[in-house]
Amino acid sequence: MTVDELGAYGLEQLTDDEIDAFLANQRMGVLGLPTGNGPYLLPLSFGFDGESRLYFTYVVGGQSRKVDLSERAERASFLVYSAESPYNWESVSLTGRIEEVPETEWDDIDDLLADAWRPGLIEEAAAGADVAVYRFPIEERSGVKHTGLPPGFD
Repeated sequence: MTVDELGAYGLEQLTDDEIDAFLANQRMGVLGLPTGNGPYLLPLSFGFDGESRLYFTYVVGGQSRKVDLSERAERASFLVYSAESPYNWESVSLTGRIEEVPETEWDDIDDLLADAWRPGLIEEAAAGADVAVYRFPIEERSGVKHTGLPPGFD
């Protein structure tokens, strides 16, 4: 079924302002990088500049598949979602490029990444490892939400 057909069941498209607000209030999503065998999916925390770019911090070691795939990718996808219940959820799907941010620009975006949620394990690893920052300029975006009531609560 299409999004339009699902509208009869309460599914709504998000406006650009709703997408911006959703991204500003979320901190986790799933990055999809292309490979020869389908996408490489990676849960990541992110910062949003409020306009058109996401930022990610990668903890990297000697070899990093995500760095290698990010550098080779012409396009990538990012999915952000929140599911409060089966009747109250929303998601935003983004497509764009992914590019490394030069270390000389990190101070300019430090505030964007300060609130990004990271598991304790990642925080500890980042303290003793190399990190890289990547930017995701958003080229295409769409979002949907369902805020209906459960059956019987009409």
